[in-house]
Amino acid sequence: MSRLLLDTHTAIWLVEGQHFSTEAQEAFQKATARGEDTLVSPMSAWEIGMLSARGRLRMPLTPAVWFERLVRSPGIALAELPAHVLIASSFLPGSPPRDPADRILIATAREGDYVLVTRDKEVLAYAGQGHLKALAC
Repeated sequence: MSRLLLDTHTAIWLVEGQHFSTEAQEAFQKATARGEDTLVSPMSAWEIGMLSARGRLRMPLTPAVWFERLVRSPGIALAELPAHVLIASSFLPGSPPRDPADRILIATAREGDYVLVTRDKEVLAYAGQGHLKALAC
């Protein structure tokens, strides 16, 4: 299986200890067994900051400290986000979601041949069109 990339809400739920689908739990366990870090995008730092600034996400730490702790957690690593991936997010095939953050996460997953772990119905539908590897969590 390809490396895993967490959607922003998935990263939040991981930290909060939320339950995931059996398939997602097995994918996390297999990645750990292979010694592969699960990836989180720098774009998720922006989304977490925006959610916090708008009062839609409350956390005991500042978003910057929270995110820094996340990417320093065992088994988690920061995905690269080069300019060409940002540009590619503007030219996704088919009918991708309109949300810019989703498009950037999708482009990152496509570029790195990652599996995007998400519950976002639009992203999962896009994956169902064959344009992305995704795993419902």
